[in-house]
Amino acid sequence: MCAEVCDATCRVLSEQIHQDETALRAQVEWCREICLECAHAFDAHPGAEGSAQSCRDCARACTDFLTTLAA
Repeated sequence: MCAEVCDATCRVLSEQIHQDETALRAQVEWCREICLECAHAFDAHPGAEGSAQSCRDCARACTDFLTTLAA
């Protein structure tokens, strides 16, 4: 799920040049939430540490992007 949401968010960010900041913020916040939920789900499965970390990395990238929108 995390990968699908990240892919959709990347497409929105790269293809929607004239999209307003509110819509972009909503998309990125949604991506961040899904990634964190997926990371927590992976935490429950031994051996899935790498997947959990990838989800957390994506969530962190979303947070960083949201910070640049606020600047």
